[in-house]
Amino acid sequence: MTNPARFPRISFTVLALTAVAALLAGLIGPSAAQAAPGESRPVYSYDRAIRESVWVDTRLDGDSDGRTDRVAVDIVRPSEPAQQGLRIPVIMDASPYYSCCGRGNESQKKTYDAQGRPVQFPLFYDNYFVPRGYATVLVDLAGTNRSDGCADVGGRSDILSAKAVVDWLGGRGRAYTTRTGGRPATADWASGSTGMIGKSWDATIANGVAATGVEGLKTIVPIAGISSWYDYYFAKGAPLNGSGPDGLGSLVDSPEAKKRCAAVQQRLVDGAPRSGDWTDLWTERDYVRDAGRVRASVFMVHGLQDLNVRTRHAGQWWEALARHGVERKIWLSQAGHVDPFDLRRGAWVKTLHHWFDHYLLGYDNGIERAPMADIERSPGTWSTDPQWPAPGTRTTTLRPDNGSAPGVGVLGTTPAPQGATETFTDDPSLSEADWAARIDQSTTAKAGFTTGPLRAPLRLSGSGTVTVTATPSTSTAHLSAVLVDLGPDTIRDYAAAGEGITTLGHRTCWGAGITGDSGCFKETAADTRKVAHTVFSRGWADLGNYADPHHGRPLTPGKPYTLTLDLAAADHIVPAGHRLALIVAGTDAGLIDPPASRPTLTLDLSRTAAALPLTGGYPAFARATAGATAGATAGVSPHTGGAPLAGITPPRSLTPVPRPLPRHSPEGGTSS
Repeated sequence: MTNPARFPRISFTVLALTAVAALLAGLIGPSAAQAAPGESRPVYSYDRAIRESVWVDTRLDGDSDGRTDRVAVDIVRPSEPAQQGLRIPVIMDASPYYSCCGRGNESQKKTYDAQGRPVQFPLFYDNYFVPRGYATVLVDLAGTNRSDGCADVGGRSDILSAKAVVDWLGGRGRAYTTRTGGRPATADWASGSTGMIGKSWDATIANGVAATGVEGLKTIVPIAGISSWYDYYFAKGAPLNGSGPDGLGSLVDSPEAKKRCAAVQQRLVDGAPRSGDWTDLWTERDYVRDAGRVRASVFMVHGLQDLNVRTRHAGQWWEALARHGVERKIWLSQAGHVDPFDLRRGAWVKTLHHWFDHYLLGYDNGIERAPMADIERSPGTWSTDPQWPAPGTRTTTLRPDNGSAPGVGVLGTTPAPQGATETFTDDPSLSEADWAARIDQSTTAKAGFTTGPLRAPLRLSGSGTVTVTATPSTSTAHLSAVLVDLGPDTIRDYAAAGEGITTLGHRTCWGAGITGDSGCFKETAADTRKVAHTVFSRGWADLGNYADPHHGRPLTPGKPYTLTLDLAAADHIVPAGHRLALIVAGTDAGLIDPPASRPTLTLDLSRTAAALPLTGGYPAFARATAGATAGATAGVSPHTGGAPLAGITPPRSLTPVPRPLPRHSPEGGTSS
């Protein structure tokens, strides 16, 4: 790619002279796709682009003031296509963050000039794509920034307010030039082809709008998006965060909305009880159930160590889209809640450029035939697969058994004998890092099971489950199951402030710029850490949800219950010489909340098993473990001679607040 740092320094006015524009005008029309040079080019002036705001009528009255709500839509688009009578596609990011919290690694917010015209459009989409013949459209969700209505945190108002903008861009909606006036605004400059993009809540809106099947939405690019809001707050009844969606609504509501949205806030409180039971509120916010309505292609991006929007969201959304034959592509990084622009900047911009060119401009550039999956194997090193999960992956059942000492078990394919048990007591002060560090030590807080050192690499690709039969000593109990790679490695420090990246002082530029919107962004580097173990997949549940994943009930002490925990999607290679471990324990400190009591749980090992997505299936596991003695000598780690295994300790608390601060919020530290 040519040096992006030069882009803002070029006057695109020269490139936009009438003769040149006339020569290249056909490049933005789908009818000219076959004659295109492979990608759209920066032939239009950014400094003379049209910058405007409109207010789209959502046809909803979320704040119950007797008037339908209007959402603010800020637009930047090249002026030349309209002068030539040409229509252009739209890249749209609908967000609640444009005034409260900001977007991107530098928390950029929208800015306006003295006349109220938009100046800064956060992120690089406008700088890079407007000169290439796209419009960039940034939408303030209902109740936020300059919009009417109330934020309802992924519900009907959130989704339909964004959908209304897609409809307006396709000529099916109404908009006005001011928030309260009656002068209509039309999108006669738009081709009707829209792509939605965004991270976190923005990505979630893209998922939700796609699940409506709205006409004209050609593609979505959800980065670390939620696919079902219940799974953001609970895992089969186990609470993942210390509050409910009302906290997010209160955060993003504009000052005016805070005054008029008390009823909406109360509905969020009432509809999301901390019991963890499924309610109608969660049904409304479950986009997975409507995956069959998705018409758009999907380019999904997620961090495999995202402890905010956890990878269960990516896994279940991906699987649902696959069942319905949706065109799709995926990038999976080793980082946490981080935008790929801050992980793999040049490759990301190039790939996104080709993606939008194909799905919005109709270019036959082969992006849809390229490998489906890009996966980060070590910091900055990526591999590709023609499909995901990896070809040849098969669900393979692994079984735990007793080992050399209590809590130090073995993991293989042979069922444990009847009567084999392991017992542990929930210690809410301990986390997955504490359990994994003492995997080879007999401790009271976990039951650990390991293979011997592998003779060949073993890849796990996709989502798995762990089914346990457990007898509690109290009427409430939470369970955790984690998969661990036991062996030395250098990985991204996903629990640090940047969640795997360090922000540097110098900038590079990605497109054209003006005063107030330079298109230049701080570079980043991998923030790495040497470890002796890596937790790479997790699952949690309330044992009281044994009979119904959506509704819990009290437990009878001394009675066994069988429950399946869903492991988050993963793609991890356990190298030869390392060991694979399964740990079953109680509260995972910092990642789930503890139960009302501190139960002791006894696992029936003959009725406990892990169904894991192994590439190559059982034969691959057999080859990798042939001749190896499962487990380890009690108290002796093969790598450290008995000392605890160093790993990354997850944050001790996760506050569900999507902003740069506090550190571990839904916007992932400094990387929103």
